[in-house]
Amino acid sequence: MSHRVLRVAGLLSLAIAYLAIAPAASVLTAALPVHAQTPDAKPPDQQAAPAADAAKEAQKVDEFAEAQRVLNGPAGNPECVWLGRRVVSLLWRDDLDTAFRHLDLYDRFGCPSGHIQATFRCLVLHASTIDPKAADSLNGRVHACWINPSLQPPPSPAAAVPSPTTTR
Repeated sequence: MSHRVLRVAGLLSLAIAYLAIAPAASVLTAALPVHAQTPDAKPPDQQAAPAADAAKEAQKVDEFAEAQRVLNGPAGNPECVWLGRRVVSLLWRDDLDTAFRHLDLYDRFGCPSGHIQATFRCLVLHASTIDPKAADSLNGRVHACWINPSLQPPPSPAAAVPSPTTTR
């Protein structure tokens, strides 16, 4: 009987030792790199997506910093820049319901409503430079107009001075 008691005591001590070591072993194995292929491994083009997202995020931060540096007052605040540019883009795309909801938020944050009007006026004056098929074209123009609403439109080809013709 004492032999069985010692065997049970030995098994219990092994079980306790295993339970004490198991969490530390799982931490160690989690830190080791896994070289086996998993069935849901991402293709190379999806692995590059986080780098592209990080670049876009950095660009947004740079745009907010530029707006805060160039614009005086609340129009340069990041929340005003973000909401205001969205309002102007939505107005351009004729999504008036969503634009007015964003405009309510814009006003609630204490952002200047006159800046929306000036930016939209600038956007309308530069309509010829916006490619409707490229979203970046609209976003870039909205940002440029937000930073400088008094941006002068490019001269139209009809306004160019015609070359004199000679008649013989």
